[in-house]
Amino acid sequence: MSGPDRVVVVVGAGFCGAVVAARLLTRGAGGHRLRVLITDKSGRMGRGLAYGTRSEQHVLNVPVGRMSALEEDADDFLRFARQQDTGITPASFVSRQLYGEYLEAMLERAACTAAPGATLERRVCDVTHATPTDDGHGVVLTLDDSEQVVADRVVLAVGNYAPAHPRLADQAYVGSPTYVGDPWIPGALEVVRRDRPVLLIGTGLTMIDIALELRSRGRTAPMIAVSRRGLLPQAHRGHGSAPPPLALPPDLLDHATAYHQMRAVRAWIGELDAAGVDWRDALVALRPLTAAMWHRLDRPERARFLRHVRPFWDVHRHRAAPRPAALLDHMIADAELEPMAARLIAIRPVPDGFEVELRRRGQVDLSSIEVASVVNCTGPCTDVRTLDDPLVGALRGQGLLSPDAHGLGVEVDDREALVDAHGAPSTAFVVVGPLLRARDWEATAVPELRAVAHRVATRLCDELGGIDAPVARAPLRG
Repeated sequence: MSGPDRVVVVVGAGFCGAVVAARLLTRGAGGHRLRVLITDKSGRMGRGLAYGTRSEQHVLNVPVGRMSALEEDADDFLRFARQQDTGITPASFVSRQLYGEYLEAMLERAACTAAPGATLERRVCDVTHATPTDDGHGVVLTLDDSEQVVADRVVLAVGNYAPAHPRLADQAYVGSPTYVGDPWIPGALEVVRRDRPVLLIGTGLTMIDIALELRSRGRTAPMIAVSRRGLLPQAHRGHGSAPPPLALPPDLLDHATAYHQMRAVRAWIGELDAAGVDWRDALVALRPLTAAMWHRLDRPERARFLRHVRPFWDVHRHRAAPRPAALLDHMIADAELEPMAARLIAIRPVPDGFEVELRRRGQVDLSSIEVASVVNCTGPCTDVRTLDDPLVGALRGQGLLSPDAHGLGVEVDDREALVDAHGAPSTAFVVVGPLLRARDWEATAVPELRAVAHRVATRLCDELGGIDAPVARAPLRG
C-alpha cells in the first residue's frame, strides 16, 4: 500500500466517537494507511457518560427499534439485543448498560473488519493541549502523559460534561462531602443517607434516573426534586411502536420568532389531536424540520425560546420510558418523592447536612428546608465558556474555539468544522455530538447524531484520501 499514514484522533469514546471511529475504519482513506486513535479518560470505549452506567434502573428512553447506530441497518441493535434476550422486540425499552455493550461491540467489529490499511488504537487518557502544525493543516496534540501525537484531523466527540453547579451567591456548599455535583461518577451516591431527606436539583430525566437508583437502595426518607417550574418529563406510550407518517404544515418555516413558531406547532398538534393522532407522533414527525426552524431564529429569538419555551419543549420532546415514568408516579403518590416548583436562593452547609433556602413558584416569601444531602440532577453542561476541561480550555485560550452565546456548545460551519474566534473554519478540527446543539438545537438523540457521525466520517475519509503531502508526525505508541 503506497502513500504516507493518515492519522485521525477522535477525542471522546461515547456514542458519537465510537460511531465516527467505526465509520472511518470501515471506509478507510483510499490508497493510504489510516490510523484511528480514539481517546477517553474514563476508559469506557463506546459507552461514554450516557451508557457507562451499570444500574438496571437506568433504561433507554427510546425503544430498541429506533436505536441502531447505523442509518443503513435499522435492525443492527435489535439483532444484538436479541442475542442477550430473545424476547426483546423493536418496541422494548432496554437497559442503557446493554446499549453500551452494543456500541463497544460495534467498535470492535469495525476494528476487526476494517478496510485495508486502517487500524484502531484505543487510549485511556486526556488530551490536554492542541497546537496547529506550521502549515496549518494538522494538529499537534499533547496527551496527559506528555506524549505528543500529530494528527491530520481531530474529531471533537467530547459528549456530555458534568452538570454545572447552581449559580448561587455563596458557593461554599460545593466543597461539602454530602453535595453530589456529578451523580454519574462511580460511587458518588454512596454519601446519600437512606434515612435522611435528600434534595435533587432538577426534575428532568437525570432526576428520574437518580431517584429510582436511590429508591432501589432502600430509602426510608423522602426525596425533594426542585426546578424553576417543577415540570416532569412526559412518558412514552407503552407499546413503543413506530409513529405513522404525518404531513407537516407547509408554513412552519415561514416564522422567524419563537412565539409564532410555537403557536403554529400547537395549532397543528391541536388539529391532529382532534383527528385522534397522539401528540407524540407529531413531535417525531417534526424532527426533520427542527434544525431548520432553529436556524430561522436570530440570537434574541433563540434567547426567548430558551427562556420561555425550552422547559416545556424538553419535557415533551425528551420523554421517559414507560416503566420509569410509572414508578415515578407511584413514588409521588406514596410521598417518596415531592416535585417542587421553586427557585433556589441558597444552599448552606450545616452540621447535619444543608439548610436550603428557596422561593416557591407564585410566592413572595422565602421558605427553607433541611436535607442531609444534595444531588445535582440538572443534566449535562454544554457551556464551553465555563467548562473545566483541559482541551476545551486550551482551544478557548488560543482562540481556536468560539463559544456559542447561549451556552449551548460551540460555533461550527455547515461542514461541522470548528469555527475560531475570528469566524474562520478550521481545516483540522471537526465537531460531532451535543456541542452541535448551538447550531442545530437537535443534537442529543441517536437519529440526528448517527447521521452527523456518518457524514463527518465519510467526508474525512474522502479528504484524507486526496491529500498528497504527508504531515510530519510523532510516532503513535501501540
